Amino acid sequence: MKYSKATNYALHTMLHLVASSPDKPIGVQKLAEAQGVSPTYLSKILTKLVKAGLIESASGANGGYRLLRRSVDITFLDVIHAIEGTASLFDCTLDHPSTCLIQQVMVQAEDKMEQHLREKKLSDLAEAMRSHVGS
Repeated sequence: MKYSKATNYALHTMLHLVASSPDKPIGVQKLAEAQGVSPTYLSKILTKLVKAGLIESASGANGGYRLLRRSVDITFLDVIHAIEGTASLFDCTLDHPSTCLIQQVMVQAEDKMEQHLREKKLSDLAEAMRSHVGS
């Protein structure tokens, strides 16, 4: 299975925001430069993260983006759902009863993966980065 590049950029952007000062907004230019992506493209991703209630934008000379939720409450799954949506990854297209055994297996696998991503917090990664840099 493969996630979009937008999800990759969103996860890295959120990790950057989680690892930074929570009160100081970070500009889109700085966030884009950190990943080598265009600010215009990243702005579209940031808009989705704002709509999902994960971050907020602050306007003005010192404006930018900052976390809206507590960093310890933000999971990988939150970010993935903000970008990819919540639709199932697999949808059986055959015309047969809704009790498709293949669909059931795929949904169970997806549920397990989502549970794992729900347990993984970006704040844990930010902490691991800080301790790795400090050692």
